[in-house]
Amino acid sequence: MDLQLKGKRAIVTGGSRGIGKAIARQLALEGVDVVIAARNRTALEATARELADETGRRIVPVVADTGNKDAADALVAHAIEALGGIDILVNAAAQPGGISTATALAEIIDDELLLDVDIKVVGYLRTARALAPHLIRNGWGRIINIGGLAIHKTGRPVATLRNVGVAAITKNLADELGPQGINVVAIHPGATRTERTDEESALRAGKANTIGRIVDAAEIADLVAFLASPRTAAINGDAIAAGGGSPGSIHY
Repeated sequence: MDLQLKGKRAIVTGGSRGIGKAIARQLALEGVDVVIAARNRTALEATARELADETGRRIVPVVADTGNKDAADALVAHAIEALGGIDILVNAAAQPGGISTATALAEIIDDELLLDVDIKVVGYLRTARALAPHLIRNGWGRIINIGGLAIHKTGRPVATLRNVGVAAITKNLADELGPQGINVVAIHPGATRTERTDEESALRAGKANTIGRIVDAAEIADLVAFLASPRTAAINGDAIAAGGGSPGSIHY
């Protein structure tokens, strides 16, 4: 299937490593020019060179902290200028698993809670807010927010909270922007193999899902590429679980 992505332009936050890097790679392989954003300049520039050499597309690194409004606004402005416009935004800039490790109410540290929500929920809103007027003028766009399967689990209240927040902002943005030709969806990965995954963690993840193995970051990237396509106009405001299936759970 031709995803009709050739010539499109994208921003991928958290694009220097992990799921974000895999997403940037797959979009570029589909013919998309990509601005990747992250806070670590060294890792970001190395990833940009690697992906540009591999895909032959323009990969523009922009150092940005989406926890800051001015930085998020500057990222979007720079991306539009560098690529001549933006069609797709993928929000993936967040600490894997979250900053807070609290498993009970008494363990929650306010500063960690607020930072987790600021990065993953408010940060996603900042980039979407900065880009939305440009997408509206163009009459088309895709915004894809990367959440996490902690949305469906108790035991880590802050992790649940931030992913529920991603789903909430996704639906609100979809309702507002859908009539303007802009579809907004969320993907909730579970444990995912990245360059930092050890084999013990991979084996443990495979025992916790219904496919018997850990999901690879490239498989999340395939899903993102499909949802970024003009062919997916029928999907808006929804959240897609992408963890290899949760045994015993029914979500509808």
